[in-house]
Amino acid sequence: MHAPSTLVRSSLALTVLAALAGCAPSTASEPSAPAGEAPEGLEDFYTQQLAFEPCAPYAATDTQAETFADERFECARLEVPLDYDDPEGRTAQIALLRVPARGEGEAQGSLLLNPGGPGVAGMGYATAVADMLGDNPITEEFDLIGFDPRGVGASTPSLDCFTDAERDEGVMTTTLSSGADSWTEEETQQVYEACAQRSEGADVLANIGTRDVARDMDVLRAVLGDEGLNFAGTSYGTRLGTIYAETFPGKVRALVLDGAMDPDTGTAERRAVQYSGFQRTFEEMAAFCAEEQGADCPLGTDPDRATEEFQQIMQPLLDEPVPTEDGRELTHTAAIDGVIAGLYAQQNWPSLLDAIAQVREGRGDLLMVTRDQYHQRGADGVYTNFSEALLAIDCLDEQRHTPEEETAMKREVFEVAPFMDTGRPVEARNTCEAWPVEPTLDYPYATDIDEDLPAPLVVSVTRDPATPHEGGISLAEKLGGHLLPVEGSQHGVSLVTGNTCVDDIVAEYLIDLTPPPADAGCEI
Repeated sequence: MHAPSTLVRSSLALTVLAALAGCAPSTASEPSAPAGEAPEGLEDFYTQQLAFEPCAPYAATDTQAETFADERFECARLEVPLDYDDPEGRTAQIALLRVPARGEGEAQGSLLLNPGGPGVAGMGYATAVADMLGDNPITEEFDLIGFDPRGVGASTPSLDCFTDAERDEGVMTTTLSSGADSWTEEETQQVYEACAQRSEGADVLANIGTRDVARDMDVLRAVLGDEGLNFAGTSYGTRLGTIYAETFPGKVRALVLDGAMDPDTGTAERRAVQYSGFQRTFEEMAAFCAEEQGADCPLGTDPDRATEEFQQIMQPLLDEPVPTEDGRELTHTAAIDGVIAGLYAQQNWPSLLDAIAQVREGRGDLLMVTRDQYHQRGADGVYTNFSEALLAIDCLDEQRHTPEEETAMKREVFEVAPFMDTGRPVEARNTCEAWPVEPTLDYPYATDIDEDLPAPLVVSVTRDPATPHEGGISLAEKLGGHLLPVEGSQHGVSLVTGNTCVDDIVAEYLIDLTPPPADAGCEI
């Protein structure tokens, strides 16, 4: 489970971050940016014309079909090199959705959006932002652009590693953060081979990292006709925005970075900090439960013993999973996934506590629903490729460690977040150890930021359980940005949660490049 995962910020987020698939022939075309700004060898990509069309054919689920039938929305595909070092070779197609600006005049430009992940599809996110912002000046001044990053959702080639049945069986869940088992060396090789075969080739897996996506964003910026990039990214999206700023500092107009990933912390340190945040939020929920529910609280009346009470409910699932109404079983790993998902936003606590209480009574229906939402499993049993994309992208973005180092990392996770502890011996192995290409992201990154980079706006919730506030402070300092602290316990807050205080400040920044006052702050 990755810091970027923004899937359970709210019930709205659970709906809008579904991946999409499918396409239809393009019919309408628009002019692209002039060729003069294209890097050598990439002129054809930077000067291509986007052919926008109705979005209905891009939908992959019933919910998407209903949303994308809205005639306000326009969809297209952007062609980019699969490997930027070989622009004459194979290409990838980036699916995107545009919500045209509401203003009567010409739009100020495009606002590219990324909801997090890595591996979260972004087309539906643009529709959610448009609906939540309503008549906010942002939707009047900017075309909203949601795109599925390369390999994700409706973009092709699409990352794929497992069948839906295998996903149900939990073959991907022997992870660093949960589960009592570990990958074997043979299994990591099998994972790579399955991903390479099902994702249409090893070259797809070798060119899927954030640095590749940042270059796609610059092609998209140019083709949309924007001299400078306007971008709003949450969680993993802050990494994507930071890498873009590092790579194309002269092409940045405005960056909104919410729920920051700190570029100074490597994989092991960041995960320890992240799961410390989940433990802190779990303890806050336990105190809330004791106060609000008293003797009915499934975590007990003493918050200091909540972790122990929780372990007594959850650890038996290692040997005896509990049934769900659809015939599946809630395992310990699935339960922990569901609980962590519920911790992303304070508004989820009451329903999460009900789910924990249900497990105590021998049923897993409620917590399985949350787990399924996190993994983007539809009611028909079909999964999006979010989890597989997260795995493959992390193989190029994250540091790799020996089995001994991975085991030490997993032990530290259980030490700092004991509510997740299995109570059993710990072993771990890096899922990516069979990947034949090295990671393309070094730590720390963004170490040589151009001093002329326009100052970003960094939004940071003070008790964010997944990307701690300290990371927001660090990122703002590193990029010379403006920090907007938001008091509360939630992962991400701008654009899709209805926080008027935050969204008004973001609007002033995006439209007029007006920074918030030094003492500005909001709350949830």
